[in-house]
Amino acid sequence: FPVSNFYFFPFSFLLLRIEEEKKELGESKIQRRFMPKGKNPRVTVILECTSCVRNGADKKKESPGISRYITQKNRHNTPGRLELKKFCPYCYKHTIHGEIKK
Repeated sequence: FPVSNFYFFPFSFLLLRIEEEKKELGESKIQRRFMPKGKNPRVTVILECTSCVRNGADKKKESPGISRYITQKNRHNTPGRLELKKFCPYCYKHTIHGEIKK
């Protein structure tokens, strides 16, 4: 390395390394390798039984509660609300569970 005319700061070694790899690999690969990561696309969501909510589980005595599941989804692949068929122990059958706000 040409050290004589270069002041050493904590990040100077990294700058030298980036300059060397620019010459070897090209500009586009360097940007992917040294740029900071973005936000994580995975988020935690809560799924709630839609038939229990529709029947009013809190008002009527038919079902003792509302079934809820916690899962993850990818925001880029599923930008809308997630709906999955899951088993509801209060309805005793498979029903559609929809995503709710936290």
